[in-house]
Amino acid sequence: MASKPRKRSKIRPREAMHAKRAMAPEINPCPPGPQGGQYKPLTDADIQQIYSTALRILSDIGMGEAPPALVQQALEKGAKLNDAGRLCYPVSMVEDTIAGACKRFVFFGRDSKYDFEVGGDSVHFGTGGAAVQTLDVETHRYRAATLNDLYNFTRLADSLTNVSWFTRCCVATDVEDITDLDINTAYALLKGTAKPVGTSFTLGSTVDPVVDMFDVVMGGTGAFSKRPCCKAHISPVISPLRYGEDAFDVTMAAIKHKMPLNNIIAAQSGATSPATIAGMLAATLAETLAALLMVNVFSPGYPMIFSNWPFVIDLRTGSFSGSGGEITLLNAASAQLSNWLGLPSGAASSMSDAKAVDAQMGLEKAMSSLGVGLAGANMIYESSGMMASLLGVSFEAMLIDDEMLSQVYRVLRGIEVNEETLGYAAIEEAVYGEGHFLGSQHTMDAMQRDYFWPSNLSDRQQPVAWEEGGAMDMWQRANVKVKDILATHNPEYISPVSDQRVRSRHNILLS
Repeated sequence: MASKPRKRSKIRPREAMHAKRAMAPEINPCPPGPQGGQYKPLTDADIQQIYSTALRILSDIGMGEAPPALVQQALEKGAKLNDAGRLCYPVSMVEDTIAGACKRFVFFGRDSKYDFEVGGDSVHFGTGGAAVQTLDVETHRYRAATLNDLYNFTRLADSLTNVSWFTRCCVATDVEDITDLDINTAYALLKGTAKPVGTSFTLGSTVDPVVDMFDVVMGGTGAFSKRPCCKAHISPVISPLRYGEDAFDVTMAAIKHKMPLNNIIAAQSGATSPATIAGMLAATLAETLAALLMVNVFSPGYPMIFSNWPFVIDLRTGSFSGSGGEITLLNAASAQLSNWLGLPSGAASSMSDAKAVDAQMGLEKAMSSLGVGLAGANMIYESSGMMASLLGVSFEAMLIDDEMLSQVYRVLRGIEVNEETLGYAAIEEAVYGEGHFLGSQHTMDAMQRDYFWPSNLSDRQQPVAWEEGGAMDMWQRANVKVKDILATHNPEYISPVSDQRVRSRHNILLS
């Protein structure tokens, strides 16, 4: 006699509850772009004193080695030359320039879903840097960074939620020719991501061919200027208080193509800037304002990120130090000053001095990312993957940093206080019902909305389960996941036809 088919057992309520709790949140509880500004290391009186000193520096000391074209244009707009031949900006000229400067702009991705507005109180983290070494995923030893590394970092960042844009994080040391380096760097970004990108130009003459390449990929002549999805990273000031001619040439070439500018001031305490915190902030604010003036005398209101990145050196050895309380404080204060001026702000964080993916790395990155994020910098650079005092970059660190940034965004998002979140009805129901909140709809909704649940990088297992799973540390877990992403995430952001056209016009070295 044939046996009757067994009835499928019903899923018990407790099992259903566990299954639902194990699911990933349906919404991201900590997306990029929360409001910052909660941390204010400077008082209003401090800001006024620093700003007044910066204005005095620009009006009385001025800028040296200004290119002739800039001198001519600035003099016509109200600047003066002092007895030492330095270009000086009167206070009224500086303040008029600030008033007419760009306050917000959209940073475009090639895919519009990645567009975001720069300015106001919103905070976004991204990459940056010019590391000459890569921490190899196989040997865990540093080696010279290559063009293929840069492309792989671009692909990795393309898959990460919290990297809002990708700026070149390493230098392709295997590309010797300057023009080839600039073009191939931009090509790697085009090929690896549809997010907004940023790149550096060694010379102004390489801007045109790079934009030509973007035009080909984006649909034809002028396509880039309609949606400029790449910004130029420029260091227009050689501290202390001198203009750089090559950077000026890049600026003029970028403006021609409506390419947003990230004008970076990266002075070093006690070397190219005063060693005191306040003195450094005054000097670097003056230099960043000098960069703003350089742009706006030619193109008023042009989209420019006001990137004052005060850096620290270890005064015992003279070596750059990317981490610590001082650099966190300096960049947080810099963001506060930029936002006080109402300008799109850029700052730097997460520049660990650690050589390995270890506790030192975690300590240094978390402190600076949270501090600068809470200060409200609109665009926070260097925040993913950078190691070894910016000399190295790590695939595993970039992945771990992405998870860290979820936690940072969650802190920035803050606490929503309303009738639902105060939970009076839920408290009443628990007291007169089950006596606990486990499994209630109020709890389930909060799990989806209010909490970030780490991926398999952060470990929350019991020790026994951790040992049974191989007793791996975070570096090892990230190494496994990085290899999986690089093996499977191969986006096709350049069509074969466009790729052929680009290769026929330029010496593309990435196979």
